[in-house]
Amino acid sequence: MPATDAEAFLTLYPDPVRDVGRALRDTILAALPRIEETVDRPSRIIGYGIGTGYSGAICTIIPSKTGIKLGIVNGAMLEDPNGLLEGEGKRHKYVVVKDATAAKSAAIKAILKAAHAAWKARQK
Repeated sequence: MPATDAEAFLTLYPDPVRDVGRALRDTILAALPRIEETVDRPSRIIGYGIGTGYSGAICTIIPSKTGIKLGIVNGAMLEDPNGLLEGEGKRHKYVVVKDATAAKSAAIKAILKAAHAAWKARQK
């Protein structure tokens, strides 16, 4: 089976970062069925959403040489009972994902479900 563009993109990063990115990608794809995945190489992110354009965006994987962040579109508007969301943005927040176990955690899945529900509410 050929590698996806996202898998190929993640190979550009060190092994520990790549492993967390893959685990987070698996979690996103499992938590959000029928989500569309887009690699934006110039911006160095993998975007997830429904439909085309920014209005369909739900979350992003943001890799760097030292780690992975899960970007949450309009994350500042979400409840965060586990205190995962970080960032100074007035709209968007992110979660620092430290390892593959954290990438698969119930708390990450809950944030993804909340972000998807918020996206659905914005569509009405």
